[in-house]
Amino acid sequence: MIKERLNKLKRYFRKYRKLPTYEEMLSLFSVSSKNSVFKTITKLIDFGFIRKVGKALSPTSKFFALPILGTVPAGFPIIADEDRKYLTLDEYLIEDPISSFLFTVRGDSLIGEGIMDGDLVVVGKGNKAFPGDIVLAEIDKEWTLKILRKNNRNQRYYLEAANPKYPPFFPLQEMNIFGVVRAVIRRLRN
Repeated sequence: MIKERLNKLKRYFRKYRKLPTYEEMLSLFSVSSKNSVFKTITKLIDFGFIRKVGKALSPTSKFFALPILGTVPAGFPIIADEDRKYLTLDEYLIEDPISSFLFTVRGDSLIGEGIMDGDLVVVGKGNKAFPGDIVLAEIDKEWTLKILRKNNRNQRYYLEAANPKYPPFFPLQEMNIFGVVRAVIRRLRN
């Protein structure tokens, strides 16, 4: 029953970008007693899905978390074991929300790294970049997403695509690294 009501709250929040009032929860949960709503809210607070901020209710990060149901091999099929761990995608993909940004990828220069046109990348600003990292860089006043490389002979940095159609990019004037790609997000299309 709690899981069912939590899911109703999640759907409501997704639609209206706020939690319903106690009055609205009466019809949402199909109950006539405010005490029933109060008990549900108390349990959801105890479980860490919502919290009280003053007199208002607010979702916690756990409210948005998805259950991890176990591992599943990409080889032969097995039955996945249910696990009671929860994880939000932002916890998993974003190390530091203050210095992280999303960018939509345009182009095919990183297909060899599995980064396709239309993917989203999470870039951590200010992270130290090392050769082999995929970086967001400004090279000669143009922004690009490429692999950072270091020339062994002259110890100079340059950028490289992960697609043989593109040559390496050596800075003529300057190159500045904005951040390092920490995650790639792709929505599969049916």
